Amino acid sequence: MAIYTEEEAKKILEKALSFSKADACEINLSGSNSGNIRYARNTVSTAGYRSSQSLVVQSSFGKKVGTATIDEFDDASLEKVVRRAEELAQLSPENPEFMPPLGPQQYDEAITFSEATANVTPEFRTEVASKSIVPASEKDVTAAGFLDDSAGFSAMINSNGLFAYNKSTDVDFTVTMRTNDGTGSGWVTRDFNDISKFDPAEAANTAIDKAVLSREARAIEPGKYTVILEPAASIGLLGRMFGSLNARSADEGRSFMSAKDGGNKLGQKIVDERVNIWSDPLHPDVPTSTWNGAGQPLKKTSWIENGVVKNLAYDRYWAQEKGVDPVPFPSNAIMAGGDESLEDMIKGTRKGILVTRFWYIRSVDPQTLLYTGLTRDGTFYIENGQIKFPVKNFRFNESPIIMLNNLESLGKQVRVNGNLIPYMKVRDFTFTSLSDAV
Repeated sequence: MAIYTEEEAKKILEKALSFSKADACEINLSGSNSGNIRYARNTVSTAGYRSSQSLVVQSSFGKKVGTATIDEFDDASLEKVVRRAEELAQLSPENPEFMPPLGPQQYDEAITFSEATANVTPEFRTEVASKSIVPASEKDVTAAGFLDDSAGFSAMINSNGLFAYNKSTDVDFTVTMRTNDGTGSGWVTRDFNDISKFDPAEAANTAIDKAVLSREARAIEPGKYTVILEPAASIGLLGRMFGSLNARSADEGRSFMSAKDGGNKLGQKIVDERVNIWSDPLHPDVPTSTWNGAGQPLKKTSWIENGVVKNLAYDRYWAQEKGVDPVPFPSNAIMAGGDESLEDMIKGTRKGILVTRFWYIRSVDPQTLLYTGLTRDGTFYIENGQIKFPVKNFRFNESPIIMLNNLESLGKQVRVNGNLIPYMKVRDFTFTSLSDAV
């Protein structure tokens, strides 16, 4: 399918809305085109292209809500899906937390779309795979990777006069490199809106180097170590902390952000004063839509400033309950970093561990944000400013809150999973046991 322009999407939505007989109606229209290539054992295994479109109608009578979905947009189909949503609404129980649709809103113009990404060809995807497979084969390494690129749009309209539209593109890439003797593993992830920023050769060679360097890892005693966390490692814990920036779960005593005497930790210092975290849909490196699924405008918002909780997310219902303005949940997370390169951080480390990434992370205690998980795909021992040898993987038990209170230094920011996260050096990171997995 073609990516509908704003005018084309609005025409379809207005036609669907014209069939509504409900007290209130909200309609969302979306579509995407995406291509991919997957390879394993130094051979392409699958490649494909997907195209999809969907229209979702939510009708309400009082606080009774019904939803129906369709992927055909002729007049008869549009009327049919609206009638179905209304039928379901009449059969539904009342939603005690129902909020009426928003009225018209003003949105900033998003910067999420790249023509280069929208025009990716099968030949380009093949070249990406080749830039992993060829150098891996030359270094006695086996590559397994996946590239997915997409272009899409989202639009919404409601019976109170709101209309919103956004067009976006995305690229996601991961590759794992395993040495053919089975003792070394390396991995990288890359994601962008604009594929022209993606260097597949750089990504592949980084993973190959990690794999070769991590051969024949040695076992060292678990315990508390100074660690240098690459951003792909940090995001595994930080992302879970970002998810706790929710006022309702905090006010109800269900999260780390719950205060001991009731309420939440808004205004409290919870981490090192060097920690500054914000969201910004217009950041050129991690742009997002300028509105969310509820139709609320998204603006640059500070969440943690100099270690202090500055904002928590309030949905419309909970904001109404608490008598405050709604604060939409962040669409991305940007953490301030420093000027140090990874090489500088290693040179300044007397004794420590370099971690490529964490995986299989599981919650141990939601109230303290304590998690357990494993290192993977390149873990190295540092001594006197040099990487001395690879080490066997560890299981860890750690909280991102403790981690951010034990900061030694912050390095340069890197985009990972749609966020900007810096390299970090952290003291007293807790490794509890060894893992024999490579």
